[in-house]
Amino acid sequence: MIQYIIRRSLYALPLLLGVNILTFVLFFVVNSPDDMARMQLGQKHVTEQAIVNWKRQHGYDKPLLWNAEQSGVKKISETIFYRKSIGLFLFDFGTSDSGRNIGADIKQRMWPSLALALPSLLVGLLVNITVALMMVLFRNTYLEFGSIVLCVILMSISSLFYIIGGQFLIGKLLKLVPISGYDTGLEAIKFLVLPVLISVVAGVGSGARWYRTLFLEEVEKDYVRTARAKGLSEPQVLFKHVLKNAMIPILTGVVVILPLLFMGSLIMESFFSIPGLGSYTIDAINRQDFAIVRSMVFLGSALYIFGLLLTDISYTLVDPRVRLS
Repeated sequence: MIQYIIRRSLYALPLLLGVNILTFVLFFVVNSPDDMARMQLGQKHVTEQAIVNWKRQHGYDKPLLWNAEQSGVKKISETIFYRKSIGLFLFDFGTSDSGRNIGADIKQRMWPSLALALPSLLVGLLVNITVALMMVLFRNTYLEFGSIVLCVILMSISSLFYIIGGQFLIGKLLKLVPISGYDTGLEAIKFLVLPVLISVVAGVGSGARWYRTLFLEEVEKDYVRTARAKGLSEPQVLFKHVLKNAMIPILTGVVVILPLLFMGSLIMESFFSIPGLGSYTIDAINRQDFAIVRSMVFLGSALYIFGLLLTDISYTLVDPRVRLS
């Protein structure tokens, strides 16, 4: 097990390096350091000297990936990529182009993101699995057909419609909860009810259909026929046997996204003015703050790889037949 974890961790290093290089190249194709300087200085008529000073102050005055003017190792080390990337692999995110401590911002903003993402995941998982089991329980009936049609309709509607419609109906007309905003402590609950509800409703169509497919594959297997032959009722077969044996694909989907809960939801947090990591990333893109964008992309990649590792390890807990070597 330990050897497997070490091997997978070593595989992650070149992958993170490749993601980081791709992020650098894509960002600087769209925005040159001069453009970033003009954006940050915020002046209509910025002098060339001011741009040069800003680039030198923030470390953008060197070549991007390769410094042909240097010799030896300095051809790589005296570049923007090396100077900006070496700290990321030590999870030292440094300061943003506007002068803020990125690590402190992440620690502060991860909690609103978790407060929104964790209830959305748990409630959504419970609703999706329950709906899927009900569809399988009443399969080949009008109830299943109507549920499938409803799921397809829910899948076909954009999430933006749910957000705007929910804010208008529940927040503005009924005035049950605030339309947007955030607060600390227990006061945050009233601001989270609506986005959590919208997240669950927006995802129930695709989620329920996916779990229904998993359960339908299980109900045709031999162990289900054996359980029925022993006199177990259909609900007992579904909830005690089928659900248990479908845990591996369910666990795969859940464990992979667990680390990504820290990253927040870009759209949801922006529309509901929740000060999480999702809105933090969107604001950084709008301000062309490359330091924050680079840090968030790197963090997201590292968490996703960590989630895949957790998934492989969790297989051994759910299915004893699986062994990692």
